[in-house]
Amino acid sequence: MLILLGYVVVLLCVFGGYVLAGGSLGPLYQPLELLIIGGAGVGAFIAANNIKAIKATFKLLPRLKGAKKYNKAFYMEVMAMQYKLLSKIRREGMLGIERDIDNPQESPLFQEHPTVLADPHVMTFLTDYLRLMVSGGMEPMEIDELMLHEIEVFEQEAHVPIDAIAKVGDAMPAFGIVAAVMGVIKALTYADASPDQMGEMIAHALVGTFLGILLGYGFISPIASFAGRQAQEAEKMMQCIRITLLASLHGYAPQLAVEFGRKALYTAERPTFTELEDYVKDAKKAGGA
Repeated sequence: MLILLGYVVVLLCVFGGYVLAGGSLGPLYQPLELLIIGGAGVGAFIAANNIKAIKATFKLLPRLKGAKKYNKAFYMEVMAMQYKLLSKIRREGMLGIERDIDNPQESPLFQEHPTVLADPHVMTFLTDYLRLMVSGGMEPMEIDELMLHEIEVFEQEAHVPIDAIAKVGDAMPAFGIVAAVMGVIKALTYADASPDQMGEMIAHALVGTFLGILLGYGFISPIASFAGRQAQEAEKMMQCIRITLLASLHGYAPQLAVEFGRKALYTAERPTFTELEDYVKDAKKAGGA
C-alpha cells in the first residue's frame, strides 16, 4: 500500500539522516512527550467533532487499508456494463431491465461484470437511477437535478472525516510546541542542575516540537490527503454514470452515451475513443452471445 511505503520512506530518511549525521536515537525516545502530544490531539479531535463525525472517521480508517482504486480497467468495465443495459433498454424498452435492477446479484447481465457488481457504491447509484428511468414519471432534467444533489451530498459527507483528520494533523505541531514548553519549564525548575544535566533536559524538551511536526505533516496529514483522493475518485465515478444515463435519456444511442461518460473522466484514467470502442464492441459480442 502506497501510504505505508510513504511512512517507511519518511522514517528512513528522517531517522536515517539523523543517525548518519552522528546523532543518537536514545534522546529521541520520549514516551511521555508522545503521551502529551497524542493525548492532546485525541482530546481536541473529540472536542471538535460530534458523534456522527467521530463514527465516520473510524469507519474511514479501515477503508484506507483495502482501498480500491478506480482505474482505467474498472471504468471501461462500468461503461461496458452500461452499454449492455442501455442496449437492452433500446431493444426491449425500459421494463426489459426491471428484473436486472431489482435483483442485480441474480442478473446474468450484471454477473458478467463481477468486479463492478462487488462495488456497492457504484451499484447502488446506478440501479437507483435506472429504477427512476423505468418508472417513467420524471423528466431528464429532474433526474439530473436529483443526481447532482446526491453527488453533492456524497461529497459533503465524504469530507466530514477528511476535514476532521486534516485539522488534527494541522494542530500536531502546536501540540508539539506545548510539550516542548512544558519540558523547558520543567528544566528551569532545576536551577541548581549542572550544565550537562540542563542541556540534556532542554534537548528532551525540544523533542516534543520535533515529534509534533513529524506526526502532523509526516503521518496524519497524508491520511487526510489520501482519503480525499479516494473521495474524488468515487465522485468522478458517479459523474461518469450520471452523464452516461443523462445522454441516454436525451435519446443518444448506447455507444454515444458511453462516449459522453468517457469524456467525464480524468485524463489519467480516461481510455481513448478507439480503446473504448473496441471494448464496447467486445461487450456487444459477448452480450449477443
